[in-house]
Amino acid sequence: MIAIIRIKGQIGIDKKVKETLSRLRLRRKYVCVAITPTKENLGMIKKVRNLIAYGEISKETLEKLIEKRGQALDKKKKIDVKKAVEELEKGKNYKDLNLKPFFRLHPPRGGIESKKHFGVGKGVLGNNKDKINKLIERML
Repeated sequence: MIAIIRIKGQIGIDKKVKETLSRLRLRRKYVCVAITPTKENLGMIKKVRNLIAYGEISKETLEKLIEKRGQALDKKKKIDVKKAVEELEKGKNYKDLNLKPFFRLHPPRGGIESKKHFGVGKGVLGNNKDKINKLIERML
C-alpha cells in the first residue's frame, strides 16, 4: 500500500490539481490516505507529486495510524486494528471496515525541511520510499 500525505496548502493551486487532490481525498493540509497502487492512482500521484509526500507504508505503521488516528463511521461499533489492516491489504473498502478513508495528522515534530528549502534535496515532497514511515510516526 502507498501512503500519501498532503504537505502544501490550498493557495495558488491549479484547478485541475485541486480536483485530483480532492479525488485522492486530500482536501486539507496534513491529511494522510493509504491506497493500493493501481495504474490510475499512480497517474494521479504523478500529477500532484509537487504538493504531497508519498511512499510505501509498512504494516506496523499502518496499524499505528489506524489505532491512533482512525475514525469510525459508526461510533457505536469498535474498530479491530489488526483485522482492518489485513482486510485493507486484501483490497476491501474502508466503508466496509467502519473507517473513514483518510487520517488527519498533526504537523510533524521537528518541522519539515521542504518548507524551508524546496528543491534542494532535503525536502519531503515527492517520493519518500521507506522514509514515509518515519514521517508518519513524527506526525502521529
